[in-house]
Amino acid sequence: MEYLLIFISAIFVNNIILSQFLGICPFLGVSRKIDTALGMGAAVAFVLTLSTIVTWLVQTYVLNPLGLQYLQTLAFILVIATLVQMVEIILKKVSPPLYQALGIFLPLITTNCAVLGVAILVIQKDFNLLSSIVYAFSTALGFALALTVFAGIREQLSLVQVPKGMQGMAIVLVTAGLLSLAFMGFSGVDLGLRQMMGLQ
Repeated sequence: MEYLLIFISAIFVNNIILSQFLGICPFLGVSRKIDTALGMGAAVAFVLTLSTIVTWLVQTYVLNPLGLQYLQTLAFILVIATLVQMVEIILKKVSPPLYQALGIFLPLITTNCAVLGVAILVIQKDFNLLSSIVYAFSTALGFALALTVFAGIREQLSLVQVPKGMQGMAIVLVTAGLLSLAFMGFSGVDLGLRQMMGLQ
C-alpha cells in the first residue's frame, strides 16, 4: 500500500513539473505536438527510471562505503549522461522522425534537473531500491502526463484566435500556470490516502 501512495503522490500531488517546477525546459520546448510530447515522455521515463536504479546502487555500494558522498552530483551526472547517449543512439536507429522532432531537447535530458533531482531525492528520502524504482517510474509518468496534457492544450490554442498581446510565449506561460493551479486540486489526496490506509 505504501507503493500505491508513492505512485499516486508522485504523479498527481507532487508532480515533478507542475508542483516541484523541475524539468521546465523540455516542458515548454517539446510541448507543441502530442506525438513529440509522448516521445519525450517515454525517453525521460526510460532515462529517469534506469538512472535512478543505477545511481541508487552507486550511492549505496560505492560512494557510501568509501566515504565519497561529496562526489554524488558528479557521479550521478556521469551516469545520466551515459544513459542519455544510449537512448539517443537507440532512437536514431529505431525512430528517425522522433529523433528529428526531439532535436536538441534529447541531449538536454542530461541536464534536465528533473532526472538529477529524482536521483538525489530518493537518496535524501532514504528509499530502498524498490521504493526508488516506484518513485522514479511514477515521477516519469507524472512528467509524461503533464507534458502530454500541455501539448494537447497548445494544439487547441493553435486553432483559436489569441489576442495579439497574448500570442507566443505569453499565452503558453499563462496556460502552464493555469494547468499548475489545476494540479493543485490534488493536494491533500496523499494525506487522505494515508489516513484511509491507517499510515497516519
